Amino acid sequence: MELKKNPNADLNRDSNLFFVIGLALVLFTTWQALEYKTYDKIDTFEEHLNVVDELKEEVPITETLKMPPPPAPPAAPEIIEIVEDSDEIEETIIESTEINQDTEVHAVIEVDEVAVEEVEEEISVPFSVIENVPIYPGCNHLTSNAERRKCFQEKIQEHVRKEFKYPSVAMDLNIQGRVYVHFVIDSKGNITRIQTRGPDQNLENEARRIIVALPKMTPGGQRGKAVNVPYSIPITFKLEL
Repeated sequence: MELKKNPNADLNRDSNLFFVIGLALVLFTTWQALEYKTYDKIDTFEEHLNVVDELKEEVPITETLKMPPPPAPPAAPEIIEIVEDSDEIEETIIESTEINQDTEVHAVIEVDEVAVEEVEEEISVPFSVIENVPIYPGCNHLTSNAERRKCFQEKIQEHVRKEFKYPSVAMDLNIQGRVYVHFVIDSKGNITRIQTRGPDQNLENEARRIIVALPKMTPGGQRGKAVNVPYSIPITFKLEL
């Protein structure tokens, strides 16, 4: 017959649990002992103030300078003589040097010799009504004014076709249009006062270059005198697709 033990009567059943709990308590107690700090308590404060009971100021010794007394004022005369004012004093009148708008100023300027320079008056006569049109080089053999006018216009058109170059920038951007050019053939036959008006600056620059390349001409005449002759021409820039 075997002996049976009651499991509730086993004393070693919970020994591991109690060991862990005891170990934890010991560690906690040890940590608290290491972290415990104490501070000195100060109940009273002492204040000290050093005050000098008696202040003594040292005054330097100064020496008094002895100055002589000031001289006495002169005594008044015993008898006062009264002198009559018999001299006449002429009053001096000071005239004002300021002038106003009513003051007339007269100035005389001597001129020995005056040089008069003659200024030539610029006369401009339109190409359509001028008596003698400007003569383009190569039209000198013609005698009548009508023939010279026609030759002039033909030579201008021939010159434009010869010098014409389409601007590459305008060509790439497909820019087209008509440029109106106005210039003056002065009294010496030179091309001056060139003005351009068109749809693009590149086209205007090319039209100006063409007109600048015009040759010197025989100036136009009006009543036997050389005059300025204005002239206008359109230049068309067109791309053929």
